[in-house]
Amino acid sequence: MNIIVLIIIAVTCIISYIGFNNTSLFEKYKFNVGAINNRKEYIRLVSSAFLHADFMHLFFNMLSLYFFQGAVISFFGEIGFLIVYFGSMILGNLFSLLIYKKQPWYSAIGASGAVSGVIFAAIAMAPNEISVNFLPGWLFGTLYFGYSVYMMLNPKQWDNLGHSAHLGGAFFGLVYSIALHPQLAMSNLLFLGVMSLPLIYLSYEIFVRKRIG
Repeated sequence: MNIIVLIIIAVTCIISYIGFNNTSLFEKYKFNVGAINNRKEYIRLVSSAFLHADFMHLFFNMLSLYFFQGAVISFFGEIGFLIVYFGSMILGNLFSLLIYKKQPWYSAIGASGAVSGVIFAAIAMAPNEISVNFLPGWLFGTLYFGYSVYMMLNPKQWDNLGHSAHLGGAFFGLVYSIALHPQLAMSNLLFLGVMSLPLIYLSYEIFVRKRIG
């Protein structure tokens, strides 16, 4: 595994583990609409991605990152990977900030936005060269986004995972891929289209039906 990815995973695991048992740290650095808009605590746009709800949430995001990071680094290099990861992270959280701007109490945590961007960038470049537990990468991505959209539209009282960040993160990863390798990305449009279906439905629910925000 690339050393940069290893560092990101290690730092995320360490900070998440500390956050499991440190409520004050968790509350200070999680994504929170009121804290960002009213107190200008913009660090939360990044710090929230290094916090997770539990071991399963952390494991799922880091496992997904592990499977898809290789293709992104192969096609975009280490700097490109960092641009995709942190660009998707920030845009994903900015999108959440936009959606929930009228709900200052809304909070979320997790690297979902960043991982979503990596998944989309990877599938745009190599949809048939990635597999996750015998599932083709593009099918895993479709299920990943489908689950996130379902959870976002059917929220649980205990769930403060950053599901809405998936949309902004995926958008960044897709646009970055098309901008740098337009012909290759467009040749894989079918896979990207299938993987985008849950996010297209989410966009419909947000912007047409106004179910969220």
